[in-house]
Amino acid sequence: MDIRISPDAVVSADRNFVVFDAHLRERSVQCSIVREALEQYFWAPVGASDTQLLKSYSDGRKRIEAIVCRKLLATPGEAVGLSMSDFAR
Repeated sequence: MDIRISPDAVVSADRNFVVFDAHLRERSVQCSIVREALEQYFWAPVGASDTQLLKSYSDGRKRIEAIVCRKLLATPGEAVGLSMSDFAR
């Protein structure tokens, strides 16, 4: 399955998530990653600005994409929320 996540992402209004789309075939699925995962596993500083969070997302996009792909294979078409536990393996 060819899945690509968007390089375009936004920080949620409450600043707890980075929200982005995954594209598979001709569909888009909304995805998110929690701020804590970006801080713990993608080098965003604690209390990072929106710009720093988006940079960490961009820098870690390939690893994030791999986990989104795995989750979409398990539950096709459903929104994907990445948490700390997705990266602790």
